[in-house]
Amino acid sequence: MGEAADGPVVESEDVVSIVMAASRLVMGISARALTSVDDSLTLPQLRTLVALEGCGPVKLALLAEVLGVNSSTALRSVMRLEQTGLVDRRASEVSRREVVLRLTPRGEELVRQVLAHRRREVERLVEGVPPEARAGLVNGLRALLEHAGDRSIVIPGVPEEFREAAG
Repeated sequence: MGEAADGPVVESEDVVSIVMAASRLVMGISARALTSVDDSLTLPQLRTLVALEGCGPVKLALLAEVLGVNSSTALRSVMRLEQTGLVDRRASEVSRREVVLRLTPRGEELVRQVLAHRRREVERLVEGVPPEARAGLVNGLRALLEHAGDRSIVIPGVPEEFREAAG
């Protein structure tokens, strides 16, 4: 590994391996948080709920785009979540032919509880990271999130226009 003007050069493979490991960590945290609140839901269903919380109320096509799935896959997920009382489908006030999806109050509360549980677990992890490493962690993850362009994710410190432009 070489040395750049601003520190060591990190090989792309090393970055990929670390991001993959961090992703696995976050998936585990998410799974534990979901299980602590409602063990009948799957992680993809939670992802749908969190996406709706972040960008709803929305039409099905936009939800599918945000989730990176086709409309029929999104519709199946929404239908299951609607049956459990977590999502509501209604005709748009603008056009009766369009359907708008939104979380029900029960869905909002479930997302709030899961995210709060996940936040507490992440806070405990961050407390164990040496303060001098935190800035690099924040900068690297912010750059990764910006590059990903997921409009359902609010990135602290990044203007709202970024989310709009990412789509």
